[in-house]
Amino acid sequence: MTASYGTRDAQPLRRQAVTPMRTGAHDAKRKNIQQRLYGEGPILPPRLLHRGHLPWLGVYQTQLRTEGKSVNTQKTYMIGIRHFIETPLPGEPVISESDRDSMNLNQLLERVEPFNGRLDLWVQSMVDRAPSTVKARLAAVNHLINWLGQKWPEHLVRPKSGKKLPRTLTSRELTMVKEAAAWSEDPLANLVVTMILDTGLRVSELCDIKLSDIDLEDHSAMVRDGKGGKDRLVLFTKSTVSSIQSWMPIRESRSPDGNNLLVTKLGSNLQSRTVQRLMDKLADEAGIPRGRLTPHVLRHNFATGLLERGADLVSIQRLLGHASIATTRVYLEISDQTLREIYKRAQSNDVDNS
Repeated sequence: MTASYGTRDAQPLRRQAVTPMRTGAHDAKRKNIQQRLYGEGPILPPRLLHRGHLPWLGVYQTQLRTEGKSVNTQKTYMIGIRHFIETPLPGEPVISESDRDSMNLNQLLERVEPFNGRLDLWVQSMVDRAPSTVKARLAAVNHLINWLGQKWPEHLVRPKSGKKLPRTLTSRELTMVKEAAAWSEDPLANLVVTMILDTGLRVSELCDIKLSDIDLEDHSAMVRDGKGGKDRLVLFTKSTVSSIQSWMPIRESRSPDGNNLLVTKLGSNLQSRTVQRLMDKLADEAGIPRGRLTPHVLRHNFATGLLERGADLVSIQRLLGHASIATTRVYLEISDQTLREIYKRAQSNDVDNS
């Protein structure tokens, strides 16, 4: 028997199908949205079930240390995560710092459940933040969500940020900074500038380096638990060794609390913030904008200097402690940029002399 496709016969069929078809589509979408790594609802993964009653903060910090995350990475993670947890849903009261940090794992999971809207509100609150900041905070919360056994929503993606070339000082600026450091009343100034320019140390690595890690006879030092929890060898020049030897009597006169190479006037370990304040002071004395001089800028100058003197990328990668050579490769672009500037200056001189 041939089926009828007339309007009168087909209409009742459509009416009967409307409700179940929409319900089915809605349920399918809901199932897709609520998809988790473990179960249909916000349930802790098996590895955390027996710890659901424990305060989340201590358990999570232990996890970060177990994964070998550096102290700086842990701090960055906690900033983003705490902002996320504090974000209130419409009608919710703002929670206190004490309530935020003392909730147990089960309570945390219920609050940060990735499909209750809190994640979206938190992301929207960062609309005026720099893409690099947003990416870092998204990475932190993504780590927390995955650790809790939940799935990151597919519609939330990290913002694309334009590739920025590392900032470096010009040769003239670098000369002025070195002179300012050499004449500074702060005996740490010359040592800090010399060590970063000669070794490429990160500021946190510089502050953490111990006397027991230094071998002046070998002109080297070991960086312990650097970025990514890795150890690496850094090499000294004669200038580095001389600066360290000149510093040692001053260090001892400060009755240091521990074994760190760099200490304050009170004998406490030098902090990254103190180094940046020193950089600001040197920038003022050198007559360059404060934003131009940071410990990381000096680290970039170390890398570009090696490249310009013929060092290969793999060697530079190892000396800088980069996990990926792709990170080191950006210095090739700086070198190209420097070459263009040299060429333009040469061309300009030719025109002036003609």
